[in-house]
Amino acid sequence: MKMAEIKGLSIPELIERIQTEEASYKQMLLNHAVSPLENTAQIRAARRNIARLKTALRLRELNK
Repeated sequence: MKMAEIKGLSIPELIERIQTEEASYKQMLLNHAVSPLENTAQIRAARRNIARLKTALRLRELNK
């Protein structure tokens, strides 16, 4: 997800997206522990996506 897309989301949408992305990330880690993923770069991409979402949320909290 790009920052331009993230900027278009409202605060409740950001919070919901963070929760779903974190759940997906945890599931991905669990699946990778059981049997290796074909594309392990997905784990890194998911982690960075969560960081982008949290950064955007924090910026909005500070700008209020």
